[in-house]
Amino acid sequence: MRKLGILIGCTLALAACETTPPPPPDLNNPLLAPGFLAQASSANQFEIQSSQLALQASQNPAVRNFANVIIADHTQLGQRVAALGAAAHLPPPPLGLLPADQAALDQLHAAGTGYNFDQAYQQAQINAHNQAIGLMQNYAGSGDVPVLRTAAAEAVPMMQRHLQMAQSLVLMPPPPPPPPPAPPPVGRSGERG
Repeated sequence: MRKLGILIGCTLALAACETTPPPPPDLNNPLLAPGFLAQASSANQFEIQSSQLALQASQNPAVRNFANVIIADHTQLGQRVAALGAAAHLPPPPLGLLPADQAALDQLHAAGTGYNFDQAYQQAQINAHNQAIGLMQNYAGSGDVPVLRTAAAEAVPMMQRHLQMAQSLVLMPPPPPPPPPAPPPVGRSGERG
């Protein structure tokens, strides 16, 4: 009888262990895959969403062309990293933007349209690409999942190219409004010249 009690006790203990959920992944450590994927995914989505906003808010052809490049390249990058993460049996990153990226996107929404937006978008892209390059370089050098390290290293040249493109965007303020037309000359009636 005592053996049966021990057996039941052990079985219950094992069952309790199986129902205890694993601890949540550390999303703050960019050198561990869950943190890297969360931060990279949020940064990638910021690039895409801010560039979609640029297509609505900017009339500058250079800004619009740059935004189209960013959308295309970052869509491909996001798909590739997601596929690699799934192949490595990693949980997908949380959906949506992390708070810092959401705040940057909110600032772009508040920038309005035209030249003011173009300036804010250019600076946001420079800041975002500098941060993303650092994230990718750090993970490529010290990350915990080899296939993600390789993907991070391969993404750096594209991001450096994007950074150079953002830095070299030529933003022209709108031309000043034309001066009001001059009033017609006032002549004196009856005079001859």
